[in-house]
Order: sequence, then C-alpha cells, then structure tokens
Amino acid sequence: MEYKVSDKVRNALDALTKDPAVLQALKYTEEDQEEIIQRQIELTLIPAPTFHEEKKAQRLLEMFKEEGLTDCHIDEYGNAVGIRKGTGNGKTVIVEGHMDTVFPLETELNLRRENGWIYCPGINDDTRGLAAVLSVIRALNAAGIQTKGDIQFVGTVEEEGMGQLGGMRYYVTHHPELDASISIDGSGYQVVTYQATGIQTYEFNFHGIGGHAAGAFAKVANPLAAAGRAMAKINELRVPEESHTTFAVTGCFAGSYSAIHAIVNKATLLLNFRSNSRDDLEALRKEIFRCIEEACEEESDRWGMDRITYDYRHVCDVNAGTQDDHAPIVEGTMAIAEYLGCEEPKLGKGGATNCSRALEVGLPAVCLGGGDDYDSKCHTLEEQFREAGAYKVCQSAVLLTLLCAGTEIAESIIE
Repeated sequence: MEYKVSDKVRNALDALTKDPAVLQALKYTEEDQEEIIQRQIELTLIPAPTFHEEKKAQRLLEMFKEEGLTDCHIDEYGNAVGIRKGTGNGKTVIVEGHMDTVFPLETELNLRRENGWIYCPGINDDTRGLAAVLSVIRALNAAGIQTKGDIQFVGTVEEEGMGQLGGMRYYVTHHPELDASISIDGSGYQVVTYQATGIQTYEFNFHGIGGHAAGAFAKVANPLAAAGRAMAKINELRVPEESHTTFAVTGCFAGSYSAIHAIVNKATLLLNFRSNSRDDLEALRKEIFRCIEEACEEESDRWGMDRITYDYRHVCDVNAGTQDDHAPIVEGTMAIAEYLGCEEPKLGKGGATNCSRALEVGLPAVCLGGGDDYDSKCHTLEEQFREAGAYKVCQSAVLLTLLCAGTEIAESIIE
C-alpha cells in the first residue's frame, strides 16, 4: 500500500526546501563531507566501549564548543551535551548519537582508507551518527538558520549491550522539556525506525548439592543437566513471526578444568528474548519460566534424592513500543527520504535503538541511519563505511530537525 504523507507535513517540507538558506545548508553538508569524515575518523580512533566513554565524551564536548554551542557539559550520567538556542515559541528537540562501541579497550583500531571505503571497528556504529550530529550543527551555522525551538545536541553513553540504552534513558527522563527526539545510528536514510523492540535478558542459576562425578552418581541431581533440559525445552518453543519474536540462549556456564570430575553445584544460563509486541513478549516470558521450572522438576524427579532449585537475575529490560505510522515525525522522515532520492522509503518494523527510550516516555521519536545498500559489518573487526553519498543522512537530519524545531519559514510539525 502506498504511503501517504499529510498535507501539513508535505507543505512544511516544501516550504523548507524552497528556502534559499535551507538549500544552502543542504549544499553545505555535501561540500563539508570530507571535514565531517575527518571528525568521524578522529572520534573512531578514541576507544569507547560501553561504560568507558569518558575520553570520547570529552573530545566530542570540545567539538560542540568549537561549533559554538552553549551550555556545553558532561551530565551526571556521562552524556556529552551542547545547546543551540532557538528564537522562542518552538519545540525543543534532542538530536543524538551514541558514543559507545562494542569493542574492548585493548582492541587495535587500525584504520584503513582506500577506494572510497574506510575500515575500522566502530567507524559506522555509531561514530557515523556522532559525525552526522556535528554535520547538522555545522550546516545550520553555515547557512545562518535560526530555529524557533532549542536543539539539544547529545552524545549518549551506554547504548550497547549491558548499557541497555542507559544514557538515552537517563537523558529523556531528566529532560521533561523535550518535545521530540531524533537519533542517528548508521549512515543510511532510506529506512525509518519508529518502533521499539522489547528486549529481555535473564540470568538463570540452577543450584544443587554437587559431588564427585562417580562417587555422587545417582545420589544427587545435576544442576548442569537441569540447565540442559531447560535449553532443550526452550529451543522447542514456537513464537509468532509477525511480531518478530525471537529467543536465544546466549551463554551457559558451569564447572571448570580444575574440577572436571565433579558434578557441579551451580550452572548458569543467559537467555535473551525479544519482540515488537508487548503481549507476545510477556507470553514468551511466561513460557520460558515454565520451561525452567519443568526442567528443575524433571531433573530432580529423575534421581529422587535432592531438589534442583533456581534463582534468576533480570539483566536487561527494554519495553516494546510504537507510535502511529502516520505520526508527523514519521511522515516527515518518510517525505525527506523521498525528497533525497529514495524511490521507496520504508518503515522499519521494530528496532533496538535509542529511539526506544524516547518512545518509553511518550516522545515523538525516530532513528535515522537505516537503509544502506551495503553490509557495514557492524559489531565485527571488519566494520566498514562507504563514503559515497554518506552526506545524505546528514541532510535528512538537517531537514527533520528543522521540521521538528520549527522556523520562520515553516512551523513545527510536532503537535
């Protein structure tokens, strides 16, 4: 079905893209690409695994100051913040990218640039997003554009893994003045992320008496065997495809080489499961706990001597969420992608991005950066970034920021 953009959003974008200053800003992002890539390279070469973003935050903060932002600071959580004040009576917008990467501090960041490509761990996810944030500031400054609303430019911490989108969660819950949120995570512009995939990660610990592998045989139940039973049961679960519900055992830990002839007294499973539907996620959670409990009972009954017990720790919790696919911010992003040359922009279904935390607090929110036609190999040591046309995500961010914050040419589309 063809996606229809409302007259309100279409007219606002038309007004902006006929304005000489806005056209100058768009042209500037293309001409400024090499400068932005240089900043992207510099930031990429600053190691910043989750929970260790301090050095990158300090350098990004300096860059914010260099671009003339005010109230530049590192907040209590570690986010780097700079403000571009509006003229008043507009909507307050956050434009952010996350600073952390998935690579340990000791990872060798050997950057290579050749034939229009840049290769380095972290070059795309999400250092490209940070570069695009800087590009928006530089383009607005170069064209002398004043927005009505304030724009809060932020480099967030703890997006990846155990960070659980923590920097963004902190920021949006501590800034009730925000009216809209724009995240940039990647280098594409053709796919709009406007939903939140619910994410749950649990650590399950199975407990027993333990003992000698031979001497305690048939006298004690085995926690590791209970964990194995649980894995087998969970792997047989069926989940709905339409809500992209998934599950995976991501770790199993027990025993050691120093005790290879022992029945363990503890075994641990790590389990991650996700869904774009809150109801489907909760239904899956209940089924997983049923599997865990049945596995403990079956292993205990098998030997009839002692009981396997379990406890658990809730490691990660991100709520599933969505907004109307014709919310003005979604329509605006779709219309911008079409304006920039994408014949069929797409609505992304679900998403594990900082957009999720903005949606949790009820903000109109999207994440830009999806839709590239190449594999960036993110989260691998072979991560890569293609330079050709990369400025378009910056242009998308410029236009969406103006649509949300409002200008003298076009009022904010945010209701």
